Amino acid sequence: MFYFEFSGTLARWPEFVHAGVFTVLLSATAMLLGLIIGIAGAFARLSSVRPARVIAGSYVEIIRNTPFLVQIYIIYFGLPAIGVRLDALTAGILSLSLYAGAYITEIARAGIETIDKGQVEAARALGLSPYLTFRHVILKPAMAAVYPALTSQFILIMLATSVVSVISIPELTGVANDIQGLTFRSLEAFLVVAAIYLGLTAAFKGLFTVFDRTIFSFKYVGR
Repeated sequence: MFYFEFSGTLARWPEFVHAGVFTVLLSATAMLLGLIIGIAGAFARLSSVRPARVIAGSYVEIIRNTPFLVQIYIIYFGLPAIGVRLDALTAGILSLSLYAGAYITEIARAGIETIDKGQVEAARALGLSPYLTFRHVILKPAMAAVYPALTSQFILIMLATSVVSVISIPELTGVANDIQGLTFRSLEAFLVVAAIYLGLTAAFKGLFTVFDRTIFSFKYVGR
């Protein structure tokens, strides 16, 4: 008869805490790099230069239409075949960043397309430099418009970090797998990890809501 026995699993709580912190940092790093890739990709998608549109569009379609696990295997196991060797952490961050960047490209593109061209022309007429026009007239309003989608993407990236455990990165799922191998209590180990993921998700959703109310209490609306 099966019975739950969490004592051996919970006794290793420092490992779960360390893995949880590592998971958050890994997610934040991938999201930041993905945001940079995504913004660049969005402008490339909207560019009048056809090669830029084709390259950005191809990147988005390839990443969004192939399994994330396969992408990790290509980067970590496939690239050494052409002489590019990456350690597990670098490969994991690169995989997550490229994965996030493809989705953020489309999110950012949608945000940029909400900006009325008349606002950009007005900014130029007022003498704003291209940089200030980009920063204040295009980027800020666009990011405010798609803020909810970006926060959802962060949560998805945080949950996707579980996949990089296949290349031995010590995030939550990887640590849980190690612990269940030592305690032989698989169900308990992964139930604890599931609870931690649920807690992190709820905490970040609350944090993003507070941030939205305090920083984005005003909304940029293209007129």
